[in-house]
Amino acid sequence: MTQQPLTMVVIPTYNERENLPLIVAELLALPVHALQVLVVDDNSPDGTGQVADELAAQHEGVVHVLHRTEKAGLGPAYIAGFKRALALGADYIVQMDADFSHQPRYIPDMLAAIEGHDMVLGSRFAPGGSVDESWSFLRKLLSLWANRIYVPTILRIPLNDATGGYRLWRREALIGIDLDTVRSNGYVFQVEMAYRAHRLGYRLTEIPIHFPDRKHGASKMNSTIAMEAALRTLQLWWRLRTLKPDQRRTQEYA
Repeated sequence: MTQQPLTMVVIPTYNERENLPLIVAELLALPVHALQVLVVDDNSPDGTGQVADELAAQHEGVVHVLHRTEKAGLGPAYIAGFKRALALGADYIVQMDADFSHQPRYIPDMLAAIEGHDMVLGSRFAPGGSVDESWSFLRKLLSLWANRIYVPTILRIPLNDATGGYRLWRREALIGIDLDTVRSNGYVFQVEMAYRAHRLGYRLTEIPIHFPDRKHGASKMNSTIAMEAALRTLQLWWRLRTLKPDQRRTQEYA
């Protein structure tokens, strides 16, 4: 009997006590075989880590928790989560937020789209994608400019939403990118991961999603953060412009 590929959903958390049980419940209800969840908590002062431990006890062997001692940023949290997911034997790794701006219902479509590709992006700005109606005109304009004009012009990534963080990766791609060399943090981390994958010859695609505002709490995103991510793109191009497919990492992480 052929073993089902393991899909691991990596969710970094910081003060997501309200959202976490809800999103884990939705994830575990998906019609996806062999799906597990890894919560990466950065020592949330609201007790999110304790909630994660309770969920792991309720769903032993299905929900996992990685506790980090401090809030060190999105990039390091994801890198730690990716490495743990790979160590747990994941074949496919989903990265998503806990705030329901990334809706779990798209995961089956992403898994279908991974056939013939190495990364699938849940895209707000691909044809058919959309964002919450409450977004201001300035926020929409800034995000569209960064993702549809600036980043594609500088980096030539074949994506419409390179700052988007809802992604599905093949195991081999996350190994080949060499996570030990990724240096960016915040939202530019998403751009660096996509650019590295593109430069290394991995096959990227995207599916349209609707991107609602978070259900509970306040968004951590603002125009200053988005602009900083866009401005760092040129530096990213200079640092990684010589990457080639023969520079893919082949060694598993320790």
